[in-house]
Amino acid sequence: MSINKPCTTVLIIDDSAFMRKMIGDLLEQDERIRVVGKARNGADGVEQIKNLNPDVVTLDVEMPVMDGLEALKIIMRQCPTPVIMVSSTTQKGAETTMEAMNIGAFDFISKPSGPISLDIHKVQKLLIEKVISASSTQISKLKTVFSEAPPLDNTIVDRIQKQENNKTPMPVVEDLDRTIVAIGTSTGGPRALQKILTQLPANFPYPILIVQHMPPGFTKSLSSRLASLSAIQVKEAEDGEILNKGIAYVAPGGYHLKVARSGSLVVVRLDDKSEALNGHRPSVDALFYSLAALQRVNVLSVVLTGMGADGAKGLIQLKQRGNTVAIAESEQTAVVYGMPKAAIAEKVVDHIIPLDEVTTAILSYSSRGGKTSG
Repeated sequence: MSINKPCTTVLIIDDSAFMRKMIGDLLEQDERIRVVGKARNGADGVEQIKNLNPDVVTLDVEMPVMDGLEALKIIMRQCPTPVIMVSSTTQKGAETTMEAMNIGAFDFISKPSGPISLDIHKVQKLLIEKVISASSTQISKLKTVFSEAPPLDNTIVDRIQKQENNKTPMPVVEDLDRTIVAIGTSTGGPRALQKILTQLPANFPYPILIVQHMPPGFTKSLSSRLASLSAIQVKEAEDGEILNKGIAYVAPGGYHLKVARSGSLVVVRLDDKSEALNGHRPSVDALFYSLAALQRVNVLSVVLTGMGADGAKGLIQLKQRGNTVAIAESEQTAVVYGMPKAAIAEKVVDHIIPLDEVTTAILSYSSRGGKTSG
C-alpha cells in the first residue's frame, strides 16, 4: 500500500474480542481501509472517536456498559461520524437497528449467524462497500431531524407542473384501471421513507410498492415502524394479496416484489426463486420490470438514495411502456447518490427534486388524478 495514498480510517466498537479482530482483518484486506482503533463498549468507543477522529465507525448493537444505541446518540450529538451498525437478525436486533437508522446511522450489516458470527466473512464485500461509501457521505445528511409534515407547497407544485408542460406530452389513457406508486431505495432509505410516508394523508388514493434493500428479518421491523408513524397503512407484502389504495407494501427481505394481473385485479407476487438483480433480492429493477408488463396502469416511480444502480434499467422499460412519471431524489439530499444518479444518467427521469419535495410531488400527481402529462 502506498504511503501517500489516502485511506479510509475506521474505528471498530464491539464487546467481542473475536468480532473486533475478525472485522478488522476483513476490512484491512482492502488497501483503501485502515483500522485505527478498537473499543470494547460504547463508552470506550465514544472516547476513542474524539481522540482518533476516524472517517467511519462500525458499532455493535448489543454491548455492556453502553450499548450501541446510546453510543450512537452521543456520537451524533458530540462527534458526528458516519456509523455502520453491526446487528443480529433477532427481532430485538432488527427493531434496534431501525431505531439506529432514524437516529442517524449511515447503514447496517447483519451478522450472518448470531452474536458471535464465525461466518462474518460472508458479508465482507458488503461491509467494505458500505465503509467506503460512508466515508464520502456528508454527515449533515445523517443528522436530519424530522419535522412535522409541511402544508402542500403550491410553489413546488407549480414548478413541477411547469416542468411537465415544457416537456413533450406523453399519451394519457383516460380509463386506466388504477395508478400505482413504486418507490426504490437502499442506503439512507429508512429515514427517507419515513419522511415521505408520514406526510401522506390517510385517504391517499393509490397503493404504494416499496423496495428497500434489506436482508430477511429487517423489513418486518421497518414496515412496523413506518406503520406506527404514518396515517396510511404500511405492511410487509404478502404473496397473492390484492393491491388496495392507501396501503404501502414493503418487499420482504429475500424476496423480489412483483405484481401481476388476476382478472381485473392487480396482485402481489413474491419471488424467492429468481436470482438477485444488481446483487439484491428484493431488487428495484425486478419491481419495475413487473410494472412495465402491466397494461392500463399509470405508474409514479420514485428512486431515492442508495448505493449502486438498481432501478435504472427497470425505469427504462417503464418509460418505454408509457404512462409513467419518474422522480429521482437530488444529490442535495441523497445520503448516497448512486441509485438516483444512475437513473438520471439514462435520461428517463422527469423530475429531480430534494427529499423534502418528494411527498409534495406525489400529492401533486394524485391531485391530477394520476395523469402522466399536464
